[in-house]
Amino acid sequence: MSTEVADKPVKQKEKSEPLLSKRRRKFIGDPLNDDNPITVQVLGICSALAVTTQLSPTLIMAVSVVFVIVFSNLIISLIRNMIPGRVRIIVQLAVIATLVTLVDQVLKAYFYDAWKTLTVFIGLIITNCIVMGRLEAFAMGNKPYDSVLDGLGSGFGYAWVILAVAFFRELFGSGSLFGFKVFEAIGLENFPTNGLMVSPVGAFMILGIIIWVQRSLSGYVER
Repeated sequence: MSTEVADKPVKQKEKSEPLLSKRRRKFIGDPLNDDNPITVQVLGICSALAVTTQLSPTLIMAVSVVFVIVFSNLIISLIRNMIPGRVRIIVQLAVIATLVTLVDQVLKAYFYDAWKTLTVFIGLIITNCIVMGRLEAFAMGNKPYDSVLDGLGSGFGYAWVILAVAFFRELFGSGSLFGFKVFEAIGLENFPTNGLMVSPVGAFMILGIIIWVQRSLSGYVER
């Protein structure tokens, strides 16, 4: 008597998602333009107005925020299933505060002049709505790698706006970029600088223009 062996169904191996799939590219791309934390969500405005007098401290501030948001997203995503819902905000603040303290001490040790300029605003990263918002809206519900990409996108979206504001403020307010006298170098020693640009009012005007241009190009309409 012959026996027939039924073919066992072959379990197909699920394809892993590419590291930079279309879905994951949106985590980085959207905050740069369509969902920018400053120009669209109108978050992080205080530092955009306060620390952008010169490019050097602005660049350090931008790098600091990117570092804090990326690693806080990563840490919260790794421990999200162990965080009781009732204390999740406290845990998020503790993680952010630890990273901000680390950044503050590194700046104090190696970039003391910049630390003296930014010390108050570095501390305020703890309450930055961009960082807290990404932890609550994304890192608490997504995997670590995706959370890192989301942090990079939000951090870079914040960084390019404040760097753009600082570029115009330092150029037209002090006639320099990163301390280099641009107009003197091209033979315009008497080029008139604008004192308004070194005040918060000038920052507000430049930021308003950037928001207007960015929203006009992207077609975003406030509803």
